[in-house]
Amino acid sequence: MRGALLHAVGDDKLDIRDDFTLTPVGPADVRIKVRATGVCHSDLSVLSGVLPMPLPVIPGHEGAGEVVEVGDHVTTVQPGDHVIVNWTPACGTCSNCLVNQPFLCMTYVMDSFVNARFRYGGDTPAFGMAGCGTWCEEIVVPWQGAVKVDPDVPFEVAALIGCGVTTGVGAALNTARVRAGSTVAVVGCGGIGLSIIQGARISGATTILAIDPLESKHELAEKVGATHAVTPDQLMDAIGTLTGGRGFDYGFEAVGKSAAIMTAWQATRRGGDMIVVGAGAMDDTVPLSAFSLLFEGKNILSSMYGGSDVRRDFPFLAGLYKAGKLDLESMISSRIRLADLNDAVAALRGGEVLRQVVVLD
Repeated sequence: MRGALLHAVGDDKLDIRDDFTLTPVGPADVRIKVRATGVCHSDLSVLSGVLPMPLPVIPGHEGAGEVVEVGDHVTTVQPGDHVIVNWTPACGTCSNCLVNQPFLCMTYVMDSFVNARFRYGGDTPAFGMAGCGTWCEEIVVPWQGAVKVDPDVPFEVAALIGCGVTTGVGAALNTARVRAGSTVAVVGCGGIGLSIIQGARISGATTILAIDPLESKHELAEKVGATHAVTPDQLMDAIGTLTGGRGFDYGFEAVGKSAAIMTAWQATRRGGDMIVVGAGAMDDTVPLSAFSLLFEGKNILSSMYGGSDVRRDFPFLAGLYKAGKLDLESMISSRIRLADLNDAVAALRGGEVLRQVVVLD
């Protein structure tokens, strides 16, 4: 089967090849025919080494598809079911799962660093990003990594729910718990930022400011729910105009850069909540003073995978989409084929595209 392989961090090109095979399906596993998968900034972070993964690796973690085979112990899905890939399967028994934080479960994530599900070139092992590797025609995941979804939801939309939408909407609904009538600022208008904006709109925020240096992204941000949009150098004027100089109740960072975190901090009022959502580098430090941390009274929250329990939230978000409450089609900038992934990665590096989705037969 066909897939895209990264041999080494920093490679200019992915190795698009047709000789991948999968390890056998275990008793608690599910084999999925991938029907759609997103090209996400986290995938780019794997290519650049910002997010470390075992090598060689098939990128891709934001996906949806059809169940082909299940292990003998699997009862949650069956062949023919439409599923969304969950890249952080919850084991249900670790300390994080037991305190209702399944989004922090590392059991299967750590297993993916030693368990190579793919083979190529005969019998050479290859890993899947976060145990997934959705930039391949088929994958094998633990049963917790395949969440059934309504077949009325298009695969391209379901794929986005698998990461970016859950991360962004969940940051607003689950982590920040945005209050109706509140004010919100969102730094970064990529797929996650636009999802945060939609989550804030669904929560009833009355003022939602989108902040992005690319003015070309402002129109879409306003289409999906932002009441205003500015570039970072216009932020202080917006704080004065929209909040009387007080600052916003919630400031979200959706870029994964310390500079963006500081912009969100600057936008947040004293006593407000600043939420870090973007995946950043280990050596990118945030220059906050001890004085500011105490005397500004702001709460710093991290939102891993939108603070979601995907067994609950994937179907919930799919329902919002079906009810017309989530505009997900507008977030898809283009539909491409697996063979076009190198071009898609180049476009993602350029920063202009939103969410490219690979569609597979």
